[in-house]
Amino acid sequence: MSYLEYSVRRVPSGPAKILHLNWALIVLILAVCGFGVVMLWSVAGGRFDVWADAQLTRIGAGFVVMIAFAMVPIWFWRNVAGLAYGVALVLLVAVEVAGAIGMGAQRWIDLGVIRLQPSELMKVALVMLLAAYYDWLSPARVSRPFWVALPIVLILLPTALVLGQPDLGTALLILAGGVAVMLAAGVHLAYFGVALAGGAGAVSAVFLSRGTGWQLLKDYQYRRIDTFLDPASDPLGAGYHISQAQIALGSGGWGGRGLMQGTQNRLNFLPEKHTDFIFTTLAEEFGFVGAVSLLVLYALIVAVCLRIAMASLDRFSALVVIGIAVTFFLYFAVNMAMVMGLAPVVGVPLPLVSYGGSAMLVLMAAFGIVQSAHVHRPRQKARP
Repeated sequence: MSYLEYSVRRVPSGPAKILHLNWALIVLILAVCGFGVVMLWSVAGGRFDVWADAQLTRIGAGFVVMIAFAMVPIWFWRNVAGLAYGVALVLLVAVEVAGAIGMGAQRWIDLGVIRLQPSELMKVALVMLLAAYYDWLSPARVSRPFWVALPIVLILLPTALVLGQPDLGTALLILAGGVAVMLAAGVHLAYFGVALAGGAGAVSAVFLSRGTGWQLLKDYQYRRIDTFLDPASDPLGAGYHISQAQIALGSGGWGGRGLMQGTQNRLNFLPEKHTDFIFTTLAEEFGFVGAVSLLVLYALIVAVCLRIAMASLDRFSALVVIGIAVTFFLYFAVNMAMVMGLAPVVGVPLPLVSYGGSAMLVLMAAFGIVQSAHVHRPRQKARP
């Protein structure tokens, strides 16, 4: 049902909104961020000024953004969903034209103060637009072919742009977030069956195109797939990073080697130890207990978000929160699977832990929208 149908019921207003924030979610988010600051201090050899200081500043800025977004009525985010998607799409095109290049990929726009990664914005903007779309669309039309085609185009357009940067990991997250909203909106499962068959065909095409004039992936992406299938085939070359990551994961044992005592970290055997592979450092230094503790915090964040979605009376709030929760889940699930050798290395950072500006601020903004749905959910008037 639409938000407007419930707007006559009592919702918090003014400063009282602060009291209605979901403080359990805030505590969980800050706890995960705390893990990140400690690990960035550790991977820098006990120096706070290398990565941890800047990350702490970003956490503070992100927290302010989250609270600010939470204070804005949820209907506002519904109304600006199309604008947010349009801006993110324009920025993705701008990246193709004049984006900053880093590590062989063109993914950022240099704004001086921060290097903005538009694909991070698109993860949330797409979820917002699809939630607004299905809030507007009558349930009887949800599974009709014409009304299914439009969201598919909205999903595939940014996915293709991000894939061309190239950024396979983020492209998959954008695709999965959009599909999650469609599934939650009640689109018939037959469409997803067709999509899975098409996906299987696409995977076959990826492998068949290798070495041809119409090769679909970059050479380094094929090497990542080879490494995933058999890391030991080139332990000193393409398989070196994942092999070192697995050594770090195994050497941590149950309780870990201790803070700043991880040999893989201190001897610089780990690749990108402050970004994509920071989980391996955590597992080496804090062991199985530390790794599972972080995983539990992540799982609790997802659970709180889903509880907020189930408590929402309007369709937009429920769908946007579900979309954000699924995107966040896939974020950390893909990263952990990647560094453990359960998935190809696709360059997905560990959310709220890995060093980075765009991902941190966008995630905090997304949780601000989740908080907005919680704070402004229509409430039944108290009975006399």
